[in-house]
Amino acid sequence: MNTVKIQLPTYHKGQQEIVDGLSRFNLVDAGRRFGKDIMQRLLAIDGMERGLPVGWYEPIYKDTINNWDWLVSTLSPIITDKSEQERRLSIVGGGSLEMWSLENKDASRGRHYGRVIINEAAKVPHLQYSWEYVIRITLMDLTGDAFIFSTPRGYDYFQQLYQRGQDPHNLAWRSWQKSSWENPHIPRSELEDAKNNLPEITYRQEIMAEFITSDGMVFRRVHDAACLEPQEPRPGQYVAGVDVAASVDYTVITVLDAKTKEMVAIDRFNRVDYPVLEDRIAAAYSRWNLTGMVIEANSIGQGVIDHLQNRGMNIQPFTTTNATKHAIIQSLQSAFEHGQIKILDDPVLVGELLSFESKKTTSGNFTYSAPEGQHDDCVMSLALAWYAVDRAQPVILFGA
Repeated sequence: MNTVKIQLPTYHKGQQEIVDGLSRFNLVDAGRRFGKDIMQRLLAIDGMERGLPVGWYEPIYKDTINNWDWLVSTLSPIITDKSEQERRLSIVGGGSLEMWSLENKDASRGRHYGRVIINEAAKVPHLQYSWEYVIRITLMDLTGDAFIFSTPRGYDYFQQLYQRGQDPHNLAWRSWQKSSWENPHIPRSELEDAKNNLPEITYRQEIMAEFITSDGMVFRRVHDAACLEPQEPRPGQYVAGVDVAASVDYTVITVLDAKTKEMVAIDRFNRVDYPVLEDRIAAAYSRWNLTGMVIEANSIGQGVIDHLQNRGMNIQPFTTTNATKHAIIQSLQSAFEHGQIKILDDPVLVGELLSFESKKTTSGNFTYSAPEGQHDDCVMSLALAWYAVDRAQPVILFGA
C-alpha cells in the first residue's frame, strides 16, 4: 500500500494560541496578513481528514479562486473526485469540501456540514441572514463547528458575533482579536511603515484589527480607561449601580470606589429566580459595605427595590426616561472623554461601551441604546454607578 505524504504549513504562535483554545463556534478578528487564509486552509483539511463534509464561504465568487487553487494543488494526491465548476472536491477517506459565494444569501441551503468556514465575513452585507437562516442550520445534523474569519469593518454583525465570543457565559462561542504584528513572517519594518504612514483609523482597523466607527459612537477613550483588574474590598467608601434584568437580559452590579472613581468589581448574571437575584445583590452590598446603591426602578426593578429596602439596605431608585437616561449617559461620556474614570478590563463591558450608540430621531432628539440584537446592561449599570459616585458628597446623596 502506497503512503502519500502531503506537505502542509505549520501554525505560527499567534495562530496556535487560537487552535489551542477552540470551542464549537469560533471567530477570529484579525489584521491584514495575520495568516487567516493559512489557518482556514488547515482547518478545512483537518475537517476533511476526519471524514467530514466541509462548507467554505466567500463574500463573492472570485474570492474563492486563491483558496480553491491552493487546496486542489495541495490535496491533488488524495483527491478522489472534483468539480471545478461547482467548487467541490472529495478526498480519500470520505471527507469533502464545497465552496460557496455569499453573493447568494441562501447559498448552501439544504446542505449539511460537519464544519463551516466563513472568510472575510465582515464583507458580507447580509451576514446575519446567511448565518442565522442558512449556515447555522447546515451544522445541525452533524453537530458541526464553525470558523468565522475577517478583518473588521466597524460595528456590524461580525462585531456582534465577536462580542458573543467574549462573553464568558456563552461557552459555545470563542473569539480572538489578532493584529498583523502577531505574524512573525511579516517584516517589522513594513509594519512600522504602516504605523507611521497610514491614516490612524486605517492602521487601527486594517493592522490592529480594531472595530472602528465614528457614526453614532458614544464612548471614546474606552481602552485608555480599561486598565484595572478586579479588587478585593478594603476600608473605603463604595457605591454601586444595578441594572436589573427582565427576560433574557442580564442583571449587572457595578461597584465603584467613591473617592478614587475607579471601578472595583462587576457581577453579571441572568436566568435566576428573583429571590436568588435579590440575595446576590444583597451579598454584593454586604461584601463591599456599600454607602449606597442605585437601582433602576422601571419594570421589575421597583419590586426588587422594595424587597431590598425591607432588608435594611440603603437603595436609591432611579426611574429611567429619555431625559434621565440622556443625562446619566452624557455624564458617563464626559467622564471617559476627560479621563475621570477608570474601569475593569472586562471584555463584555468594554465591548458594550464601544458598540453603544446614539441615534437622532425625526424630532431632533437623540436616543441611546445598544445596536439591535446586543446588550447594554453593563453600560447602564456603570452609568448608574457613575451617577452615584459623581457627586461631591455621596453620603449625603444616599441619606446615610
